[in-house]
Amino acid sequence: MPEAVLDWEGALSPPRRNGELVFDALWESRVFGLTMTLYEAGRFAWPEFRDRLIAEIAACGEDFHYWACWLRAFERLMADTGLCTRDAVDARVTVLAARPAGHDH
Repeated sequence: MPEAVLDWEGALSPPRRNGELVFDALWESRVFGLTMTLYEAGRFAWPEFRDRLIAEIAACGEDFHYWACWLRAFERLMADTGLCTRDAVDARVTVLAARPAGHDH
């Protein structure tokens, strides 16, 4: 993996505390891990994801949730590159959203 795929400064910088990535919910760390795993496996080039993340953050303006933008960028990447169809992503989101609170594992 190239040394600096994550932008550690500026608008694309992931939330950090004391130099460590900060995740407020389990799904945030999972989508981050899945993104990085697929990238490291060579399933996409980093600029393909980065450009989608930039677009998602820009669309939200100043009031954005970083990991929500990351998730939308990841979902778009999966659909746009054919790694996972939009219908499959939408179907899975529907199933997961229907689970009771606290059943996110």
